[in-house]
Amino acid sequence: MAGPVVDGEYLKEIERTRRDLRALISSKNCAPIMLRLAWHDAGTYDKTTKTGGPNGSIRFEEEYSHGSNAGLKIAIDLLEPIKGKHRRITYADLYQLAGVVAVEVTGGPSIDFAPGRRDSSVSPKEGRLPDAKQGSKHLRDIFYRMGLSDKDIVALSGAHTLGKAHSERSGFDGAWTKEPLKFDNFYFIELLKGETAGLLKLPTDKALVEDPAFRPYVELYAKDEEAFFRDYAESHKKLSELGFVPPSISTGAKCDVSTSTLLAQTAVGVAVSVAVVILSYVYEISRKK
Repeated sequence: MAGPVVDGEYLKEIERTRRDLRALISSKNCAPIMLRLAWHDAGTYDKTTKTGGPNGSIRFEEEYSHGSNAGLKIAIDLLEPIKGKHRRITYADLYQLAGVVAVEVTGGPSIDFAPGRRDSSVSPKEGRLPDAKQGSKHLRDIFYRMGLSDKDIVALSGAHTLGKAHSERSGFDGAWTKEPLKFDNFYFIELLKGETAGLLKLPTDKALVEDPAFRPYVELYAKDEEAFFRDYAESHKKLSELGFVPPSISTGAKCDVSTSTLLAQTAVGVAVSVAVVILSYVYEISRKK
């Protein structure tokens, strides 16, 4: 499908959508599942075949019915009224913007957001997302296939600071931190503590501590939240743009808000004191909607 024309009007619509997403996510406490949706739409990318990626295809039953996407129809349905209100925005942009806002409203870093993703009606085959029961080699197989690095693997894993797992969806149950609706560096702090009563540590989580190349990043992020936020924002942006080249901004449309102002707003968001999966495919809102 053709990509959207990213002109001044589209940028204004992005900012209106951003405001509606803030309201929705704050009122529903659904940041974790929105972050997970953004990750699962993007995380299917294959750099070799240039298929999958953040293209909105997860909205189709063929894809959201994959075992690793259990429960994500909740997020898709929650976003449908916003899509209906802002029809010009692509699903691909909407889902990735929801992930950015989820991190923002729960106290995480502002993440640069470039609009213009095109929607696809072609869903990738099942099996491209991480399996939480596996270890370091599997994580590298999955993330290297996308074109991401060891640092990206650890930084993005830090999104487990949000949400919890549900046994009926993933086979695991529990939250990774004591405040699963707050985006901070406590995921890494808890990893270095070892087993903690009442908190979840998946095989893929433990691999970050056990692997000699991953562990230095865990130690850095546990002691320096600013470093984690900086690297997370960079890695999240890479994840959200897999296979996507931001288009040039069209200057043909007239609008009463300058394109440069809107681009600045889009790039840095709004800093708030209050993120998927996300990286993982198993965390959710702490209660079902």
